[in-house]
Amino acid sequence: MSTFVTAGRIVLGAGVAEQVPDLVAGLGRRVLVVAGRSADVAALPAAAVHRHRGEPDVEAVRAVVALAREVRPDVVVGWGGGSVLDLAKCVAVLAPGDGDVLDHLEVVGRGLPLPDGALPVVAVPTTAGTGAEVTANAPVRVPERGVKASLRGRAMLPSVAVVDPLLTLGCPPALTAASGVDALTQCLEAFTTPHATPLTDPLARDGLVRAGRSLRRVVEHGDDVDARTDLSVAALQSGMALANAKLGAVHGLAAALGGRLGAPHGQVCAAVLAATTAANVAALRRTAPDGPGLARYDDAAVALTGRPGARADDAVAWLADLVAALAVPGLGALGLARDDVPDVVADALAASSTRGNPVTLTPAELTDVVAASW
Repeated sequence: MSTFVTAGRIVLGAGVAEQVPDLVAGLGRRVLVVAGRSADVAALPAAAVHRHRGEPDVEAVRAVVALAREVRPDVVVGWGGGSVLDLAKCVAVLAPGDGDVLDHLEVVGRGLPLPDGALPVVAVPTTAGTGAEVTANAPVRVPERGVKASLRGRAMLPSVAVVDPLLTLGCPPALTAASGVDALTQCLEAFTTPHATPLTDPLARDGLVRAGRSLRRVVEHGDDVDARTDLSVAALQSGMALANAKLGAVHGLAAALGGRLGAPHGQVCAAVLAATTAANVAALRRTAPDGPGLARYDDAAVALTGRPGARADDAVAWLADLVAALAVPGLGALGLARDDVPDVVADALAASSTRGNPVTLTPAELTDVVAASW
């Protein structure tokens, strides 16, 4: 049995951001805009605009929820990177009630179901990475616990996703690289998880093809609209796929590391991507050499490299070359302390994303992944 949920409506194409004011007007009159620092939202008749930078933490969510409860909007617009969209989604689902974010946060909160009656969200991404415009969750940093955990449920799905590749033209190379690797990682994990479905497979596979052929190109040539479009579509597909399948140990580690490091999510994923994939392939070859898990990595290798005969080890090598070419900093450079490694591994094993990994990695194997990603 498979089910598939996504945003209520998806509008995709160069220039479609011009439609946002009309799309918003169709959902309500009072508008709360959650925007990135440089997002141009002047065309929106907003009751209030909150500018946000960085990944949302518990206090940021509380502050904007309080603003929303004061403004009482009919609709929330998220216009910015994935973190901005996640914050908008948190606000839309929490503001109509009287609960706190920790009431519903998984793993480190009470984990209560999300309340009914969420406000409609119009999500307008300005980066090509998380696919947050079509996902049913929102990661939130919990600094006092040193982790990130998610609000999760169908109420988080935006009413409208407006994906305009032209909005990503201003992304600098480092942000483009980190976001793009996140999209690629989400496609790879949604494709190789045992929870993949016949509905998510085509999305994840095509996302791997698009990211494989265009990610390096768009980092080197940021004005290439075709490459930008490939990455925007890959990010969208990655969000649709992960929302209906699962992720894996890369995102499990990212959840454990992101709360400690404060580094961009895409950078953290990129730092551990090649080593985690290598560990998964080695564990599958040892435990299930003829099983579907290893065959999935063979298929992913073909999609990434464009070579019909590529195998799982080629995917590992391709990913290692990509990370090197993009000059992705290692975990040590991102600020991880050696003494924190045991806690990182323990938190990664408990993370919800890790449950979708195609093979169970031991604490020793995850420790080796962290060491190899230093």
